[in-house]
Amino acid sequence: MDTTIVNILQIVVALVLGVAILLQVKGQGTGLFGSAEGSFRTRRGLELTLFRFTIALVIVFITLSILSARYF
Repeated sequence: MDTTIVNILQIVVALVLGVAILLQVKGQGTGLFGSAEGSFRTRRGLELTLFRFTIALVIVFITLSILSARYF
């Protein structure tokens, strides 16, 4: 892969990851600390899918970062 392609992929993944994180934080109370009752509830449906998608994006982002640092 070319350096430019890896850099563009990394930027796109970072932007999508930021949106996914912001979508998760949106429903959890006020600001950084969240709500107390929301801390210990189980994720279901779309929220669980978004959570797993975020984890997958983090793995892809870290992999691209390692590839970029190691080979390019």
